[in-house]
Amino acid sequence: MSPSAAGRRVAADAASTTLGTILDAVPFACAAFSQANGALVAGNRGFSDAFSGLPGHRDRAALLAALGASGPADGAEVRAPHSGHWYALHWRPLAMEKGGVDVLTAVDISERLQALDTHKHQQEKLLFTSRLMSVGEMAATLAHELNQPLAAIVNYLNGSLRLVGQAGGPAQVERALVAARTQAEHASAVISRVREFVRAREPRRDAHEVGTIAGTVLELLRLEAERQQLCIELALAEDLPAVFADRVMVEQVLLNLVKNAIEAMRSVPAGQRELRIEGRVNLDDEVEVRVLDRGGGLSPAESEQLFSPFFTTKTDGLGIGLAICRSIIEYHEGRLFFEARPGGGSVFAFTLPPAEGRI
Repeated sequence: MSPSAAGRRVAADAASTTLGTILDAVPFACAAFSQANGALVAGNRGFSDAFSGLPGHRDRAALLAALGASGPADGAEVRAPHSGHWYALHWRPLAMEKGGVDVLTAVDISERLQALDTHKHQQEKLLFTSRLMSVGEMAATLAHELNQPLAAIVNYLNGSLRLVGQAGGPAQVERALVAARTQAEHASAVISRVREFVRAREPRRDAHEVGTIAGTVLELLRLEAERQQLCIELALAEDLPAVFADRVMVEQVLLNLVKNAIEAMRSVPAGQRELRIEGRVNLDDEVEVRVLDRGGGLSPAESEQLFSPFFTTKTDGLGIGLAICRSIIEYHEGRLFFEARPGGGSVFAFTLPPAEGRI
């Protein structure tokens, strides 16, 4: 090496050492890259800790490519794939005696983004709580207002039954009146449970047969199923144990799931509609009730948000039905979940604890 070349090398090393000393004083990741060829000239300990795990971090273009940055844009926010940390990149040109460099400062903004995400989550939770309180207030108001007309309907039906009995009226009329009274009493019981649920009172849990609960739901939806030309198959395992539950609340969950299944098959040709309610004991010794349909199913994105409050795939839905159903089932120490049905369609299932040992 000639004396002049050696002198230039010594001078370059001295300049790099001086620049490195300066960069070491910077409290965050900092590095200098040659403007001529993009090679790393100097970097501090913060830069090494943050980016040495990236292949090609000693070359400006390779580093930006690894970080997914389109170029040396000032203020770009990028995510380091090897660490998951987010950085704000800032570039400044610096003239030096032996050639200019581009100085990179990379500020770790992961905590700031996490704080913003937490704040957003808290805001969404507050909004949800506010809306749920409004829904609860409306439910309580409706329950209060509907109690009186329902009581009057039951009284009128009882009076009509007495008159039919005294006059020896047709048996078909008497059966229709009895069925109407049963439905009115059931509606009154549902409203009573809604008021208890909204007021956070302790529901009444007892031993109940799944077959009885399913039978009540099927009777309520019989006319709707007939209109949709749909036969609902009930397939409960033999010797299925009784569940420890509030009967009316579980009826509401099953009613909601079956109604959703019926609505999901409205666009399906009548001959292909299939709705099945299954009951079995799972591997955890829980009673598992499953509602299977042959509707259009759900996309992966929809299934991820399915139980989120106010998310709905219906044009006229509020998006609180499944969220409330999940709350009811979780109160009963169970789980409500969704599965794609093999061959097309959906499966909504929930678990309940057996009553044995609870009474």
